[in-house]
Amino acid sequence: MMALGLNNAALAHLPPHIPGPGYDRGMHAPSIVHIGVGGFFRSHQALYLDDLLRLPGHAQWGYCGVGLLAHDAAMRDAMLAQDCLYTLVERSAHGDTARVVGSLLQFMYAPDDPQAVLEKLADPGTRIVSLTITEGGYYVNQGDGSFDASHPDIVHDLAHPHSPRCCFGYLAEALAQRRARGLAPFTVMSCDNLQSNGDVARAMLLAFTKLRDPALSAWLAEHCAFPNSMVDRITPATTDEHRLLLRQKFGLDDAWPVMAEPFKSWVIEDHFPGGRPAWELVGAHMTNDVLPYEKMKLRLLNAGHQSLCYIGMLLGYEYAHEAMADADIRQLFSNMMDIEVTPLLPAVDGIDLTDYKRTLIARFANPAVGDQLLRIGTDGSARMPKFVLPSVRDQLERGGPIDLLSFTVACWFRYLDGSDEQGRPLTLIDPLAAQLRELAQRGGANPGALLSLRELFGELSDAPRFVAAVADALARLYRDGARAALLHLLAKAK
Repeated sequence: MMALGLNNAALAHLPPHIPGPGYDRGMHAPSIVHIGVGGFFRSHQALYLDDLLRLPGHAQWGYCGVGLLAHDAAMRDAMLAQDCLYTLVERSAHGDTARVVGSLLQFMYAPDDPQAVLEKLADPGTRIVSLTITEGGYYVNQGDGSFDASHPDIVHDLAHPHSPRCCFGYLAEALAQRRARGLAPFTVMSCDNLQSNGDVARAMLLAFTKLRDPALSAWLAEHCAFPNSMVDRITPATTDEHRLLLRQKFGLDDAWPVMAEPFKSWVIEDHFPGGRPAWELVGAHMTNDVLPYEKMKLRLLNAGHQSLCYIGMLLGYEYAHEAMADADIRQLFSNMMDIEVTPLLPAVDGIDLTDYKRTLIARFANPAVGDQLLRIGTDGSARMPKFVLPSVRDQLERGGPIDLLSFTVACWFRYLDGSDEQGRPLTLIDPLAAQLRELAQRGGANPGALLSLRELFGELSDAPRFVAAVADALARLYRDGARAALLHLLAKAK
């Protein structure tokens, strides 16, 4: 049987067990611009809106996706060839289900026509600009939280404000045009895994615009909203195996489908002066205080991912479920959550932490998802300071235990060396890859060179207990091997 290619015309021919959008996409307005169209956005925010658009009375909402980076050209080609339709497959132990998502109405590739993207952002019909630009896309100095004005992207966009390259450059130029036209600013909504992500987006954009035009920065500080949000859904990178599964099992030919676990969660600060979709009708939780939810998620789920991915790759595993099937890694993850993170978390309204942690274990162990450890370990220089080190700081302040968190840092350092214990190469994807690898190989079992990166570790570079704990763990990883070092750590925790 020939697979059905995706486009608007194909919607009328979808098999009965594969629901399509069910609404007239041509009648919906692309009033939300989303920058950073990747798998997670398409499995999460776009899905919530797709659910909403299936209800009557929401035609004023839809997404226009924007790609800023060179590698976004592949997504452009896939989405434009399919009228911006794509297939979402939810994978669980009970089987796979598929649906075609239609809430992404347009896709614009900024390098093709920067001015068209700026005009779309500045258009009065654009009410929200949402972001999934990764943790590293905010130009934060991880050591002290300041704005990295020396980054080449920022230097370029300050020198060429009307021809930007990076996200902040586009936002600033579009907002400057809106201000000149007497329009209100759009709401900037970060959907990245950052604690207080809206506050971070606000601080970094105001710092950028202050360097560009202090009057613009002051206008934004007074009038622009930056709601915080917490997002949660495990979404592995799409592979050719996923495309083949879609053709063979569902009869669809999709250049870029997206796979995801059944679980999803979205907590949003309800601060949208220009209006917003009624996300609460489709399962999102609107609140005045996102912090307890995101702190719980970042320090348990995201830090938990860091705790298992590097030791997992050192031990030769490729997928998260393989690592979780290893009783020692599973115990490391569980101990870190229970002993070193949970005591730091506030009570969260409506959440049972014990049940949440049990759910995390089941989610990470789901073999149907096939989440890659390499994906989880990508951009460690941005993720480690945001997910792991905040708990280290809190425990040091209260005189609490840090051995398990420090072991996670040491495993990252050992991974940065570039090969596992059998000499097999370990792929490193990180904006600081060359620097990190050079320091890791120069230092070997001595973590001093890597810990000296104050832009990542800040005052922890000089914290005696943390330095000693990382040094001890790293020495054991090199001297005794990953398994023996892990067993030694677990024995100490008993």
